[in-house]
Amino acid sequence: MKTVRVDRKDWSIKLDDAMWAYLTAYKTPIGTTPYRLVYGKGCHLPMEVAHRALWAIKNVNMDYNEAGELRKLRLNELEEIRDEEYECALNYNEKLKRVHDVKIRK
Repeated sequence: MKTVRVDRKDWSIKLDDAMWAYLTAYKTPIGTTPYRLVYGKGCHLPMEVAHRALWAIKNVNMDYNEAGELRKLRLNELEEIRDEEYECALNYNEKLKRVHDVKIRK
């Protein structure tokens, strides 16, 4: 789909939207979205974030030690997610290689 003008001078205006679309799109080789791979959670649209604003305000006043422990737990979960995605990508590449090799032999 082309959305850039014929003179190609407004591509920089469309760059943010294109990047957002890429980061939130599901990728089969890694089995998730790039956004989830980097941040460890699904991407929420601005409308969803505004709806949860009250919930976020209530949770701001938490204990620092508890917040630190929660942060460590989330970092460990993120590492587990990355390991799973790495294995998923390896499996995908192996399948792709087998399909490619079968076609070469013929």
